[in-house]
Amino acid sequence: ILFSAYFALQVIYARRKYKIPPPKTTGHPEFERIFRAQANCSEYFPIFISLLWVAGIFFHQGVTAACGLLYLYTRLKYFQGYSVAAQGRLGPLYASAWLLWLLLGLALAGLLAHFLQP
Repeated sequence: ILFSAYFALQVIYARRKYKIPPPKTTGHPEFERIFRAQANCSEYFPIFISLLWVAGIFFHQGVTAACGLLYLYTRLKYFQGYSVAAQGRLGPLYASAWLLWLLLGLALAGLLAHFLQP
């Protein structure tokens, strides 16, 4: 929630800085990058929360929590990198995608172990 609020506040500050009133989503290139970074992070948040929840319940809470913290860190770096330049988002984007796949694998392993036990 804090990350989502932080990202949303950055969009508000950029709107004020570049004088772009809502609901416009275009204008200064820096505003557009900040807006897209916030939108992209928001789009992936439900996937992240769902995988985190299932992996935490069915696999292992500690491992899942560590993956979740790493994911949040990579999304913060993604946001910061994208705000500066579009190319700045790529490294953190790949890292966060890898962590989502890892969480998916943990969730599936936990579910299989839970439902296939005699």
